[in-house]
Amino acid sequence: MKHQYNLTANVRRALGKGASRRLRRENTHVPAIVYGGSAEPQPIAVEKSAFYKAMEDEAFFSSILDIDVEGSKEQVVVRDLQRHPYKPVVVHVDFMRVDATHELTMTIPLHFANTEECKGVKVEGGVLHVLHNDVEITCLPSDLPEYLEVDVLNLDIGDTLHLSDIPLPKGVTLTALSHGDGFDAGIVSVTHPDRGTDEAEGEGEPPTDVDHTDAEQGSAGEPINDSEDKGD
Repeated sequence: MKHQYNLTANVRRALGKGASRRLRRENTHVPAIVYGGSAEPQPIAVEKSAFYKAMEDEAFFSSILDIDVEGSKEQVVVRDLQRHPYKPVVVHVDFMRVDATHELTMTIPLHFANTEECKGVKVEGGVLHVLHNDVEITCLPSDLPEYLEVDVLNLDIGDTLHLSDIPLPKGVTLTALSHGDGFDAGIVSVTHPDRGTDEAEGEGEPPTDVDHTDAEQGSAGEPINDSEDKGD
């Protein structure tokens, strides 16, 4: 069952770094902006307690959120989250509007099932190496999963699962695979315990003779910037 997240916010009429600092000192709201679609970008202030509570859930960052801005309701996703460099404080949030008829690209987590029961680990004494903890997907908002599950139960020593081995829900595609077979990176492997991690980590990298330019473009689900202020 998918989580449902409801946020409330006010329109931010006082803009600029000074206004954002004052807002954070009040400790009741988080500076943010809503953008995308046909409407103009709208600076907002998100009610802090509900926002921080929602952030405790991994699914929050890969879910469609309902946000109420002074009675105007929209559906959004978190596109960027800016944290203070050393304080446990969110400095600014970017929300992107969601259009039910247009696909969106998001980074969502991978959940690995049966890691303790994995044959190559439990029976053969190997070591399980997770090479990627998340993947970038493209789908309609209604098809957006909170995570993708990968079952490692039957992996033997020497086995590697790749992006193409991930079971995908209907309507979901892996962005990397749209660039060709050369981008079918390894996501998890089991190696002999005395081989170290170098061999396993190599499975997670695309071949060096492949042009990576296209694959490196696109969004990340929860990019984190460490500078204190973002343009308002």
